[in-house]
Amino acid sequence: MKSGFVALAGKPNVGKSSLVNAIVGRKVLIVSDKPQTTRNRINVIHTTNEYQIIFVDTPGIHKPLYRLGEYMVKAAVTALKGVDLILTVVDAKEGIRKPEKFVFDYVNQSGTPTIGVVNKVDLVDKKIVESLVDKMRSELKNCIEIVETSAIKGEGIKELLDLIVENIPEGPQFYPEDMITDRPFSFMASEIIREKIFQYTYEEVPHSVAVIVEEIKERENGVLYIRAIIYVDRDSQKGIIIGHKGSMIKKIGQDARKELEFLTNQKIFLDLHVKVKRHWRDKDFIILNEIGMKDDIKD
Repeated sequence: MKSGFVALAGKPNVGKSSLVNAIVGRKVLIVSDKPQTTRNRINVIHTTNEYQIIFVDTPGIHKPLYRLGEYMVKAAVTALKGVDLILTVVDAKEGIRKPEKFVFDYVNQSGTPTIGVVNKVDLVDKKIVESLVDKMRSELKNCIEIVETSAIKGEGIKELLDLIVENIPEGPQFYPEDMITDRPFSFMASEIIREKIFQYTYEEVPHSVAVIVEEIKERENGVLYIRAIIYVDRDSQKGIIIGHKGSMIKKIGQDARKELEFLTNQKIFLDLHVKVKRHWRDKDFIILNEIGMKDDIKD
């Protein structure tokens, strides 16, 4: 049996979560084309008879503007330590510039072996990809190999997985074989709701949304009741999420409920509320709720 922890590093929106979903062959992590969709460190567990890989998906490494950003970067950088392997991911269309070199510095400082990944190769010319591969080879220390991928189209995924398995150590199975993430259901529910908000209010509500699940309770009729609060910065954003006569929040709730029912194989009643909390991205009580530390600090 081989087993190992594999962290993903990259700036926001390079496709780290999409890569993990493609490798494990199912949607575990929420995705969107909005930067900083991933706000938390999440372990995704991929188990076969021969190996168990624990992918440590992290927020994109960036220069933070809010306390939320500081937590995100800290989670990402901390995840690079104590793992067996790092996948350093760049976006083929974006190239390698100052933000990418910022990420490379953290990866190099960790001293951990890394596999370079040039993702979204389907969007650019082959010569551009070759140039990026050469740059990564020269700038990444402890680099084992560079793999070209398209998470959306499935290109290079098998090659990447084979390379990961080849470079993780022999070891025990850390998690039960039917476990796919170490995060509780309440966290997964909040992530799915947030993904639907991104999907339907992309331009109008940038990074100004937090979702906190406040109650999960199975009713006598077998229906799982979930109550969640959607926090926004401004009254105008509240109006956008609620929509005309509640049309937008109804659409968000319907889509989130369907995905949650598929996940749990159980009937769900999803009760969504929208509240304005100005400057919430600088409020510890919401940030720590979002990253799974709500019992550590009070409002």
